[in-house]
Amino acid sequence: MSLLNKRKKPEPKQAGGLPELDRKVLEVIKSKKEMAIWTRDLKTETNLTDAAINKCIKNLLNSSHIKEVVHVQQKGRKHYIAAEFEPSKEITGGSWYVNGDLDTTFIDELKNLCLKIIRKLKVATADGVYDFFKANRLTNTECTSQQVSEILRSMVLDNMIIDVKSTGLGEYHSIPVGQVCYRCPPGDLNKGPKTGALVSIPCGICPRIRECTPDGLISPTTCVYYTKWLDF
Repeated sequence: MSLLNKRKKPEPKQAGGLPELDRKVLEVIKSKKEMAIWTRDLKTETNLTDAAINKCIKNLLNSSHIKEVVHVQQKGRKHYIAAEFEPSKEITGGSWYVNGDLDTTFIDELKNLCLKIIRKLKVATADGVYDFFKANRLTNTECTSQQVSEILRSMVLDNMIIDVKSTGLGEYHSIPVGQVCYRCPPGDLNKGPKTGALVSIPCGICPRIRECTPDGLISPTTCVYYTKWLDF
C-alpha cells in the first residue's frame, strides 16, 4: 500500500467549501436565527459527540461563519449564532447590557441627567425629556427615546420622580390634557422631598382629599395651602 493510500481522507466538502460536519452544525445554528443555541442543544440536534461539536465550532469561528454571544440569563453556557444575525434582546438583555453585564454606569448617568432636566423644566413628558437630551447633547453616549421612557418609569418606582396626568393648566399648559408627564416629588426641587413631608403636608389632614385629582375642580395645582407648603 502506497504512502498516499495511508493518508487520512479529507472530509467531503459541500458547495460552500465547508466539511460536511461543519456544514451540518452551521445549518442548525442558522436555523435558530437571532435566538442563538447552546452547545448542549446543538449536540442534541446534531447527534454529534462533544469532540466533534467542539471541533466544528472552532472551525466555524475561525472561518467567521458563526460568533459566540453572551446570554445574560445563562452566562455559564456558551451560545452561538450565525454571523449574519444579531442576538435578540432575550439573549443580550437589550440596550442596558454590555457584553452580558448590566451597564450601571450608563443607567446612573441617565437617571441623574433626567432628574436635572425635570428639575429645570418643572414638568415634562418622556418625549420632552428626550428632546431636551437631543437639543443639548448632555451625554456622549447615544440614548434612544425608548431608553429615556424606561429610565423615567424606573425613577418613578425608585421615588425619584412622580408621574402625573396633565391638566392643561398652569405648568401643564403646553402638555395635552390627560397626557402622562413627570415632575419632582413635592418639596425642594434640588434636594428632593422634605424631611417629615408626610407629616407636614396639608393633604394629610384635608377633609376633601378624596375629591382631589390632578384634573378635577379640586386639585394640587389650584390648592392655596398646597402651594404655600411647596414654597415653605
